[in-house]
Amino acid sequence: MAIKSLGYIGVNSTDLSQWRTFACDVMGLEDVSAHLSCNENTALFKMDDHPYRLIVNKSDTDQFAFCGWETNSEAGLREVADALTAAGVAVTWADADHIAERRVTQLLSFTDPSGTRHEVFYGVISDFKRLNSPAGVSHFVTGSQGLGHVVLPAPNFDETSSFFTEVLGFGLSDLMKIKFTPDPAEPEKRLWFMHCNERHHSLGLFEMPLPAGCVHVMVEVPNVDEVGLGNDRRIAAGVKLTGTLGRHANDHMVSFYMRSPAGFDIEYGAEGRTVDDWDNYPVFQSTVASFWGHDFSVGHED
Repeated sequence: MAIKSLGYIGVNSTDLSQWRTFACDVMGLEDVSAHLSCNENTALFKMDDHPYRLIVNKSDTDQFAFCGWETNSEAGLREVADALTAAGVAVTWADADHIAERRVTQLLSFTDPSGTRHEVFYGVISDFKRLNSPAGVSHFVTGSQGLGHVVLPAPNFDETSSFFTEVLGFGLSDLMKIKFTPDPAEPEKRLWFMHCNERHHSLGLFEMPLPAGCVHVMVEVPNVDEVGLGNDRRIAAGVKLTGTLGRHANDHMVSFYMRSPAGFDIEYGAEGRTVDDWDNYPVFQSTVASFWGHDFSVGHED
């Protein structure tokens, strides 16, 4: 596939200062807005040798804005453009100002069948400065695995899942069917996890709409101690816990969940599963989210 990883995400915010506190003091990202000469209505946050991985733009709403997917070359970007065009999807090529703002060589954008905006790019422009985490996080697990993973609402599920697998070339890793009540009349909601590199999944699609525009974004730290320290920072900052510590059954991630200022969740984890040979990986359907832990009922408590 031409798309190799989740490169960055974009968020809309009514209060950039909330994100500066959350991203830096809790997540452990570095605010590089001043270094990259951003305007006062944009904040950029770094997690590795990429110039940034999180873009937060001042807005009149608080919600997820877009995904940025990385290809390895101009040929890869053209391959994506050709696949989108052949599928009848409108493609917008970025102008020079947008390209300069994203600090890449070339970029296009489109909207998926469930309404989420995506950007695809190649040629990151970086000075390769290391992360200087204000919270002391040693590093995040990125590299060829990208930023982490994102789980998006996909109320138009059949068309959206087919779009990502058949048009963009994502592979299906595993799937779930979810009900929130014991009511037999409640429809099951599908949750599919998809890969584009060795990370177990870089994309998830959930069969229901969400006002925040995203279910959650996962970032991975190098060990469980860093997860615990992140949870301590969450407690100190008074950030809402939305999923207790646990280990997932599909990607084996040890993680907790917390509510971001934009209303979607951040999964903060370690020990995520990787797959070297997807041809020999058996797709499965799991009936539980986790081997242990991950009580999500805490997210509904006041």
